[in-house]
Amino acid sequence: MPVQKKHTITFLGTGTSQGVPLIGCTCNVCTSIDSKDKRLRSSIHIQTANTSIVIDTGPDFRQQMLRANINTLDAVVFTHGHKDHTAGFDDIRAFNYIQQKDMEVFCDERVEEVLRKDFDYVFSDYKYPGVPQANLHRISPAPFSIGDIDLTPIDLLHYKLPVYGFRVGDFTYITDANAISAAEIDKVKGSKILVLNALRKEPHISHFTLDEAIALAQEIGAEQTFFTHISHQLGLYNEIDPILPKGISLAYDGLQVTSE
Repeated sequence: MPVQKKHTITFLGTGTSQGVPLIGCTCNVCTSIDSKDKRLRSSIHIQTANTSIVIDTGPDFRQQMLRANINTLDAVVFTHGHKDHTAGFDDIRAFNYIQQKDMEVFCDERVEEVLRKDFDYVFSDYKYPGVPQANLHRISPAPFSIGDIDLTPIDLLHYKLPVYGFRVGDFTYITDANAISAAEIDKVKGSKILVLNALRKEPHISHFTLDEAIALAQEIGAEQTFFTHISHQLGLYNEIDPILPKGISLAYDGLQVTSE
């Protein structure tokens, strides 16, 4: 029988675009001393025996790499081009220096446009010494591989913006979405571990609410679902997590799971 690959997934950040706590907010979540209520911007690290990748480089990317002690990185994959998922891109240059090679970057056309605009110096014909070095790879709905990590893109909508989730073996990661078609749900079914965004209880124009995320999780039927991209408006971890249905939990920064 073929040897199953083990993927170790680390939640580098599980917060919404402003993070938790929010600057200047004195609500009970933002002033909580529970580490599970302190959330950097959403991102994950996927590690196998041979390959290390990160999905999204938000504003906290540097802090996340240091906190998680990630010293090697083969590639960055982007879900979409919003600032809370791209703003830390410049800090790939530390890996350029350590590894003495360009960073492999996987994104769709929309994200590439954002990167070329916001980090124009990276892609200039005449580069200033020390700027990040990146090889861009255009992705589509077709599956692709990075080393021994095989990724299947999941088409989603973030209000009207097309974004990607990704399935990696028995694990599926969906953040910043509020719509998924039946055909894409079929791609996700069979996942043992599912990650969904669950921003807050109240309706939102571009994110699943808690109830919407619960309903989708139950439709997909993964053995374990974790919610991410969480706002302070959702409530305290120790009050919300215990009342979630069986098999559904709130993710938190630093959480690690393994899948095949």
